[in-house]
Amino acid sequence: MIVTYQGGEAFKISQGELSISVNPTNSRSASDITLISSSEFAGGGKGFIVNGPGEYEVKDIGIKGFLSKSGERINTIYMVSFEGMNMCFLGPLTQAELPKETKEHLEDIDILFVPVDTLTPEGAYKLAVSLEPSISIPMHYDKESLKKFLKEGGSEVASPLEKLVIKKKDLEGKEGEIIVLKEE
Repeated sequence: MIVTYQGGEAFKISQGELSISVNPTNSRSASDITLISSSEFAGGGKGFIVNGPGEYEVKDIGIKGFLSKSGERINTIYMVSFEGMNMCFLGPLTQAELPKETKEHLEDIDILFVPVDTLTPEGAYKLAVSLEPSISIPMHYDKESLKKFLKEGGSEVASPLEKLVIKKKDLEGKEGEIIVLKEE
């Protein structure tokens, strides 16, 4: 599986011919599945579009969406099962405390996509730790907030990765590792 960062809360995940876009920023983003966390991203994406809470199965990919407030707007948190890995996209959250009923469904997370600037770097790290992912990938950050987030995690990244190429077996032994991806 290949994960690329497209800025803000936008990612593209692909494996072979199959691709998933998360919160694409332009309508030309061609993917088999597009996940939209909040109405601010509506209008981008192609393929099967998921834009709210519920359970979906598309091309053997399991998707569960959970309702979450993000300030005044509605946000959907997605759990995606793809290639034997569980990924969690938090979207543009503004509160580090998740409702208990939502948090109960967010378990066995292999890869967590956590917003650094819509939360605070400290709040983002605290939330990431509480969800116990194998890997956390920060999103929606600037240079200063990323630095603070990494400091909270006790790590430094010399240079972000162009893309993350990962298989389920690569996650063995990883607990809360932070991986920063370079914006495409």
